[in-house]
Amino acid sequence: MSEQSTEPPVPEAPSKADDEHASEGQPDVKTGPQIILAFAKKLPNNPGVYRMYGAKGDVLYVGKARSLKKRVTNYTRMMGQTNRIARMISQTAGMEFVSTRTETEALLLEANLIKRFRPKYNVLLRDDKSFPYIHIAEDHDAPQLLKHRGARKGKGSYFGPFASAGSVNRTITALQKAFLLRNCSDSYYENRTRPCLQFQIKRCSGPCTGEISKENYAELVDEAKGFLSGKSQKVQQELAGKMEAASGDLDFETAAIYRDRLAALSHIQSQQGINPHTVKEADVFALHQQDGQTCIQVFFFRTGQNWGNRAYFPKADETLDPGFVLEAFLTQFYDDKPTPSHILVSHLGEEHELLSEALTERMGHKVHLSKPLRGEKRDLIAHAMTNAREALGRKQAETSSQQKLLRGLQEVFELSDMPRRIEVYDNSHIMGTNAVGGMIVAGVDGFLKNQYRKFNIKSKDITPGDDYGMMREVLTRRFSRLMKETDGPKHATEEDTIDAGTWPDLLLIDGGIGQINAVKGVLKELGVTDMPIAGIAKGPDRDAGREKFIVPGRAPFMLPERDPVLYFIQRMRDEAHRFAIGSHRARRKRDITKNPLDEIPGIGPTRKRAILHHFGTAKATSKAGLTDLEKVPGVSAQMAQIIFDFFHDTGKNETD
Repeated sequence: MSEQSTEPPVPEAPSKADDEHASEGQPDVKTGPQIILAFAKKLPNNPGVYRMYGAKGDVLYVGKARSLKKRVTNYTRMMGQTNRIARMISQTAGMEFVSTRTETEALLLEANLIKRFRPKYNVLLRDDKSFPYIHIAEDHDAPQLLKHRGARKGKGSYFGPFASAGSVNRTITALQKAFLLRNCSDSYYENRTRPCLQFQIKRCSGPCTGEISKENYAELVDEAKGFLSGKSQKVQQELAGKMEAASGDLDFETAAIYRDRLAALSHIQSQQGINPHTVKEADVFALHQQDGQTCIQVFFFRTGQNWGNRAYFPKADETLDPGFVLEAFLTQFYDDKPTPSHILVSHLGEEHELLSEALTERMGHKVHLSKPLRGEKRDLIAHAMTNAREALGRKQAETSSQQKLLRGLQEVFELSDMPRRIEVYDNSHIMGTNAVGGMIVAGVDGFLKNQYRKFNIKSKDITPGDDYGMMREVLTRRFSRLMKETDGPKHATEEDTIDAGTWPDLLLIDGGIGQINAVKGVLKELGVTDMPIAGIAKGPDRDAGREKFIVPGRAPFMLPERDPVLYFIQRMRDEAHRFAIGSHRARRKRDITKNPLDEIPGIGPTRKRAILHHFGTAKATSKAGLTDLEKVPGVSAQMAQIIFDFFHDTGKNETD
């Protein structure tokens, strides 16, 4: 790939020499079509990706083309364009281009750039969390059964994706009952002297204390992998045979164990709902549009099993063709996810063959993209479509209710417009230790959890327990960064995507007049004016429903106890409190479990495990001599000296 334009991201408007349309004696003000035309004249007929920028440097649109010159030239004419495209052209102040070797390469790059820049005029995948997998970690004599997200770099087998954390957690619980595999950490496993509670409730076979031999445990691992690989009937038949054999030998206790394991497997399959016979591996996508909103429902089928479904609500203009929207969604959806061999869709776009080719090229195996017209596959699409229709109906009902609450909030706090982004702040600490500030975000779509932020209090000048000082630090860091990233307050409109760079329409602070004064002082120092602020002061005896609201310039007031807006504010306040205290507890837990060995250069997890296995504790390690340290497997004489010096030469002899 090669760049065809240079930085800065927003190129200057073409010079007068390039502008053949400028009239003599007229001001040299370039319109969108004129700016685009100046770029189009210099473009090659090669495939590539183009970016259209607004006057403030914001990316308006990212597109790909088989011929950059032909595609960009189409934007130089306003006639025949839709209102959406006409607005985009008129707002264009600059462009950038990247040439690619092939159109498929351009398609993949386009998806990557759309997810990176989130342009206003593109179809946007709003929620792009990674999917959980089941991981059987095989880097130990007794493999673990784990939930996994992210890059699959660890040794072992991965099964998924599952549609949600809930579905994978339920499956893991049932698998523990069926195959009795451990899910404890290696350090916990190594330090057991007797079976834990999981063994007592028959969710683990107890390999840590030798309750089962390594060979028999390996058989359980193979059975679990076989079941997750689609050999469920074979595994169930084998377990049924063992149960009958044990019953025939009058070993009813063993027969009962097999009976319970079979029941657990049946429970997994009953939770999966529809399990197709002719579709072993496929993702099924169905799109439904209504009243300018779009829902895309996706079902995951692996090894003939249904591993859950999930609804997405992408941002897409209502004038766009459903096939185009679904194709744009798929390019972003599979940008960083493994792709199955079959993708079944409810609508085909004009470039479905190109998309199939691009995914095949990226994955290294053939990817079939099709719209089934008959048989079981068609039934799967119909089932997904029903779910999409119902999910969109629920979403629209929730949005309508949320908008009523936001209108009520506008009225209560006397705002000029309905707030679309509300930021709520709270602090959490214990006597000033492990202090954390939390920010949660709420809007038309409810809580925007991907935009929550935590702030570890760093200032050494803050007196431990000084809530006002903590709030000043949190607000200073938040709005200083916001001012650096934007030219000024950029409040969201109805057609905008609300992101971390959007200025809030309302600040809610969990606190009274002192907290409000601290926030006002910070905003004044930063030059931020006209920012609506409200404090939520706890009522008498801290009773919920009797909160007082502190708004600068107004006397403190209360809302009726059963006011829906009051409940809404309480939910936001409680969510901020939950998030802040959760972050504080996580930080406190890390400090409590912190081990001095973690601070020694060259001590990784394997060497740390060997040292603790040899000495028992970090405290015992700190008292060990050089000769004893050298006896630890994997610890050389040089490393033994480093460990010894750490505990004796640096004054760090206070250990846990």
